[in-house]
Amino acid sequence: MGDMFRSEEMALCQLFIQPEAAYASIAELGESGCVQFRDLNEEVSAFQRKYVTEVRRCDDMERRLRYVESEMKDDGLKLPELKPEEEPGAPNPREIVDLEAQLEKTENELREMSANGASLNANFRHMQELKNVLENTEGFFSDQEVINLDSNRKLDPNDPAQQQGGAQRGQLAFVAGVIKLERFFSFERMLWRISRGNIFLRRSDIDGLCDDEETGRPVLKTVFVAFFQGEQLKQRIKKVCAGYHASVYPCPSSHAERAEMVKDVNVRLEDLKLVLSQSADHRSRVLSSASKHLPRWSIMVRKMKAIYHILNYFNPDVTGKCLIGEGWVPTNDILTVQDALARASKASESSIPAFMNVIETNEQPPTYTRTNKFTSGFQNLVDSYGMASYREVNPALYACITFPFLFAVMFGDLGHGLILVAVASYLIIQEKKLASIREEIFNIFFGGRYIIFLMGIFSIYTGFIYNDIFSKSMNIFGSGWHMNYTRAVVEDENLKSITLRPNDTVWKTYPFGMDPIWQMADNKIIFLNTFKMKLSIIVGVLHMIFGVSMSVVNFVYYKKYASIFLEFLPQVLFLILLFGYMVFMMFFKWVVYNDTVEGPLSPACAPSILILFINMILQGSQDTPEPCKEFMFDGQKSIQQVFVIVAIVCIPWMLLGKPLYIMLKRKTSGAPAPKPGGGGHDDEAMGEIFIHQAIHTIEYVLSTVSHTASYLRLWALSLAHAQLSEVLWSMVFSMGFGYDSYIGSILIYVFFGAWALLTVGILVLIEGLSAFLHTLRLHWVEFMSKFYEGAGYAFEPFAFKTILDVSDDD
Repeated sequence: MGDMFRSEEMALCQLFIQPEAAYASIAELGESGCVQFRDLNEEVSAFQRKYVTEVRRCDDMERRLRYVESEMKDDGLKLPELKPEEEPGAPNPREIVDLEAQLEKTENELREMSANGASLNANFRHMQELKNVLENTEGFFSDQEVINLDSNRKLDPNDPAQQQGGAQRGQLAFVAGVIKLERFFSFERMLWRISRGNIFLRRSDIDGLCDDEETGRPVLKTVFVAFFQGEQLKQRIKKVCAGYHASVYPCPSSHAERAEMVKDVNVRLEDLKLVLSQSADHRSRVLSSASKHLPRWSIMVRKMKAIYHILNYFNPDVTGKCLIGEGWVPTNDILTVQDALARASKASESSIPAFMNVIETNEQPPTYTRTNKFTSGFQNLVDSYGMASYREVNPALYACITFPFLFAVMFGDLGHGLILVAVASYLIIQEKKLASIREEIFNIFFGGRYIIFLMGIFSIYTGFIYNDIFSKSMNIFGSGWHMNYTRAVVEDENLKSITLRPNDTVWKTYPFGMDPIWQMADNKIIFLNTFKMKLSIIVGVLHMIFGVSMSVVNFVYYKKYASIFLEFLPQVLFLILLFGYMVFMMFFKWVVYNDTVEGPLSPACAPSILILFINMILQGSQDTPEPCKEFMFDGQKSIQQVFVIVAIVCIPWMLLGKPLYIMLKRKTSGAPAPKPGGGGHDDEAMGEIFIHQAIHTIEYVLSTVSHTASYLRLWALSLAHAQLSEVLWSMVFSMGFGYDSYIGSILIYVFFGAWALLTVGILVLIEGLSAFLHTLRLHWVEFMSKFYEGAGYAFEPFAFKTILDVSDDD
């Protein structure tokens, strides 16, 4: 898990690598994933860097790989998945040449086959259309039309009478072809217009679908024959056919010639089918062979490209015999980096080993927190608010407990908690199988499976506390309330309700959770309303006090000891003396006032905490009848006045303390130098410091009130969740209980399905998501704002695993 309390210490390191060992060194560092390299050539364009040629070669190989992969997808082939242990390493420079040649050979072969296949398919399609033209135009040529069409061929050129008669009758010509059915009607109108009605057009639809030469999709086509007279009209018709992408085919008018031509076309179609089949088999063999190596090739090319990309960050030294690079390294991984450099130097047989130096810097290092599959979800929630400043206290460590607990306060139902645990347990048990799913919404839930699991566990706990399971109570220990009435009183028909006194209970406090008799009480909502409202205030004030206290840890680490007295102390005093005191009054009231005594300490004399708190702030009072007292103990008024005065003094303390201290410090020792990772505004001008401190003070004072009220969402959502659960039970599921016959059993079965569906859909999914978002807000705003700056930037090491994961997602 690593150190979750704060981010790891980082060191800025300088690497000195020999050029012959540079490739192997970066490859080893990419496998370890411990270095975030800095670009030392930011002013140099990408086209002027040393390894730009190698990067272009990798781009070209990636292009070839994408082409081969697209061809495989077109043929419906799936790429085999590599196991983690089968993943290849970065290829050495000698393997790059062979890999490049293999990719070029595969691409050229596929392109040649694609071109030949396209030509063969076009020929096959034309032959099929020609066959359809020859067969479908059989009924278009009558005997008289054949005589007219063949008149020019039968006339004797030496006989003037025949020539004159033929000229009188005229010569009827025709054009035959195939066109899309959807274009035919527009085509027909166009022919009518250009010929002024002197074209006779016939058509015959082709059975089935034909391949479209433009899109490759199956479409409906029809055969047409246009009869006309004159050579000029023939040229117009051919231009219209070209404009409508209609294919024109030769078609003899003689039946015998058409039959002979059909036989010839059939022979050519059979030959084309044989050639196409053999071409498809050869293409399949080439793609199948390539598919076995394509995943490995793809990984090798990506790693190789990433290595050369990082090498472009390096600068050569003055002699040109060494490459110099810089990068951030976690101090715990320095030995790992040194071992990787040593292995690379040995593998490349470099005469001078690579070495690394740690250099001093005032720059703020990146933030890096080691996580595992359990803590990564909570860390992601914190990082979504803002990346922690360097070595700042990490709220994710505490969110592992506080987040599911606050969620469970709003989602306190044992049954619903069991549903969450069941779902999360399935995701955890099957995580190896489910990790390969790339669905975005599913991955959100899958990444937070341990968060969901803990939320379910804590919801089960609070469900026991509330004694609530699907809006029903569990009678484990038996009710502690004692029935102090006779049977006659209880069985009285005019009696609508009875009152049970707390003084008549079997035990003072129920062993665990809520007494089950509250499920039947008329004042159940009133009691739970008071209980959960005060519980939310208590939890909220404790959560905020803990957040303010965590700022001390940051002040001590960054050696800002003055801030402990100038910021933390007035903040915590202001919070505790007002709202912490209000929590104390709640506990004091619960302990002192009870039904076992009479007089000023009886429940009837218990004062309202809210009224006491308002009078404390406004220095007011209220009339209290005898024998009750306005205050709960002697001297309370004086203590409250002192608390209010000290809280008011804390405001100028927060407002002026730090700016005056900085002003005094600058006069005595000069302006302080900013420390890396500490954040703050100590290095700004005094005017800006006063303004910033005023904003910070006003924000804290106002937010102390608003944040305390914000925790009331724990109470509101808890009551809403319980009431929705009760409504679903009483208005859906229990409707089947009103029938005694077998019909009741059927209705219970039906209503149970509806109740279960609504429970999962509304109470678990929608209400659960709502409680999750409210919990997230309480952590981001009410808790983390007290000590968390979140002004850092993430540590993004050069790691092949990250590069390959991003590539797979893309």
